[in-house]
Amino acid sequence: MADFDFDLITIGAGSGGVRAARMSANHGARVAIMESGALGGTCVNVGCIPKKLLSYAAHYREDFEDASGYGWDVAPRRFDWPSLIAAKDAEIRRLNGIYEGVLRDAGVEIFAGRARLVGPHEVALGGKTHSARHILIATGGHPVRATLPGGEQMITSEDAFHLKQLPASAVVYGAGYIAVEFASIFNGLGVETHLVYRADRLLRGFDGEIGPLLAEEMSRKGVNLHPSCRIERIVPGEIKQVILSDKTVLAAGCVLAATGRAPNSANLGLEELGVQTGEHGAIQVDDTYTTNLPSIHAIGDVTDRIQLTPVALAEGMAFADHWFGKGLRTVSYENVPTAVFSHPHVACVGLSEEAARMRGAVRIFKSSFRALRHTLSGRGERTFMKLVVDAQSDRVLGAHMIGPDAGEVLQGFAVALNCGATKAQFDATIGIHPTVAEEFLTMRTPAS
Repeated sequence: MADFDFDLITIGAGSGGVRAARMSANHGARVAIMESGALGGTCVNVGCIPKKLLSYAAHYREDFEDASGYGWDVAPRRFDWPSLIAAKDAEIRRLNGIYEGVLRDAGVEIFAGRARLVGPHEVALGGKTHSARHILIATGGHPVRATLPGGEQMITSEDAFHLKQLPASAVVYGAGYIAVEFASIFNGLGVETHLVYRADRLLRGFDGEIGPLLAEEMSRKGVNLHPSCRIERIVPGEIKQVILSDKTVLAAGCVLAATGRAPNSANLGLEELGVQTGEHGAIQVDDTYTTNLPSIHAIGDVTDRIQLTPVALAEGMAFADHWFGKGLRTVSYENVPTAVFSHPHVACVGLSEEAARMRGAVRIFKSSFRALRHTLSGRGERTFMKLVVDAQSDRVLGAHMIGPDAGEVLQGFAVALNCGATKAQFDATIGIHPTVAEEFLTMRTPAS
């Protein structure tokens, strides 16, 4: 066996890369990790964590309003964007330090800088070449700006976390996770918000009822929706003029592009080595996360499978176990739960009604109601819950929800679906009363 500097070099210190590096080191491997930015990757620095913090902040406006229905006087109210960003930045720095600590405690050597593959077993960084038996690419992805006249005036979700001041008005362009989340954040913080999307409904990858119902709730909360529209051009200025395909002209202090993400696979030396990539540069891997070159591997968003932090973490664990452990761990891509932190929240696990019907006959159970909390707050927000059940086996194939803490509720039901739970077992389970979650256990009559 060749004499290498390391058993594993991981390029990218995001969630998946750090997990793979740390667990490989715990299995006894000599590991290095290389990162050109802050430790923690997208999720920690410009993704899940800061986004959820901003979402919490945006929710407080409604919480203050709702409190009056319960006898609280919380006036006067004032929001300060710089204070929120400073607090967010402090938390991110704390998490950066935690990531560094867990890597060093595991014995992983950390290299700061832009890495590039120069051979099947070699990585160049800072004028020096390092060798490894295995090289793992975990470089994640990046937001893509729409190509249109004046498109350079747009910011991305990553830029939004560093705005010096909160704009008085904003246009968000897109219909996916990031678009509905930032439209909700801006709106919740008091920004006049427009959500422009080319599709006819939001969240097209979700169950067909989710997008229209979420649109109703977002509109009720004050977001101005522009479905089936494109931004044709943006006229620059302190207040930008955003011209839509239906000839509407919107004035906005900020225009945020949320029309997709692409893998960070460029300028890594992949083409020179002949590593196979697919659409938008996604690195092609097999079920051991190995490319067409046996020594080069990839996990996470750079493979463009399921762009979720917990998926990258699971892949990092499986990779480390396969190559340096006992090889018993695998990742199932079925029943992967997910949440969208729009206002209100959306969460789902398993199959949509549309996907389930393509497999066979189904029974559908659903409920729409105003949560107990809002009987006194007076808010008109409605919660929606839906179960997709296989008509022959009675197995629950999918669970979907729009409403408060939907992600927290669906996490537990994801376990049930992975265990093959049936509708009869849901019915036989005693609920916790009074909660929103118990509604998943009390739906008895199939929808027509």
